[in-house]
Amino acid sequence: MPAPVLIAPLGVQTLAHPDGELATARAADALGLTYMHSTQASHAFEQIEAGSKWFQLYWPTDRDVCLSFLQRAKASGYGVLVVTLDTGTLGWRPADLDRGFLPFLKGEGLANYFSDPAFQAKLVKPVEEDPASAVMHWAQMFPNVGLSWDELSFLRENWDGPIVLKGITAVDDAKLAAEHGVDGLVVSNHGGRQVDGAIASLDALPAIAEAVSEQLTVLFDSGVRTGADAAKALALGAKAVLLGRPLLYGLALAGQAGVDHVLRCFLAELDLTLALSGYANHRELNRDSLVRA
Repeated sequence: MPAPVLIAPLGVQTLAHPDGELATARAADALGLTYMHSTQASHAFEQIEAGSKWFQLYWPTDRDVCLSFLQRAKASGYGVLVVTLDTGTLGWRPADLDRGFLPFLKGEGLANYFSDPAFQAKLVKPVEEDPASAVMHWAQMFPNVGLSWDELSFLRENWDGPIVLKGITAVDDAKLAAEHGVDGLVVSNHGGRQVDGAIASLDALPAIAEAVSEQLTVLFDSGVRTGADAAKALALGAKAVLLGRPLLYGLALAGQAGVDHVLRCFLAELDLTLALSGYANHRELNRDSLVRA
């Protein structure tokens, strides 16, 4: 990769701009960065054009739909599977509850489901004829709180590329991930949106990197806003960081051009942070690069 930066999987991006994920993927691709496509995207797998793209899976309770997602993602050129573990169901989000805000109930962010043959096969009527029933059918398969480590074998049987687990903040879970033979993990608390008072991802990172970095690739997500933030995470053991929320700000303001601007500024600040700190590249960073009071 040209930089230790990946595009975090962000759902329902049409809430920010009509082009949604299409604009974000194009901006990332223009800079050679890897784009991650969310299960809850506003555009389907096949619509995303990018040279390097990964697929983030919210594991549905319907195994037929899950298998179909894996097959479609592979056929569409997604090289890595990223399984989110920290959102088996949505956390307590008072701001959303106060507003009755859940875009999925309006069918937004369900493009991958509504375009899926396995999903469609279990509907009484086509999506366009009865969208409300399609949404309710989706609602039966999104909350999936019963996943276990043993079920990783299903992914191995049906996905021949690397598998990354996203949402790890405990050393014991990181060790279990390594024991189960996954290829990488993302230290993430889902942007702080799942459990109030959860450990900060950056606080969890050093111990996890020390425990498993020789066995699998450790990536970092949540709270990354600036190039300096990225440098800190890289110094504490991450191989790369996922950039999320700032991209939505750029997307909302100027579509693809806005995402491009945010990415270029982010990469420039990371470059300057390294240079002004005396490093030729990010691989020279280590814990001694940081000073603690």
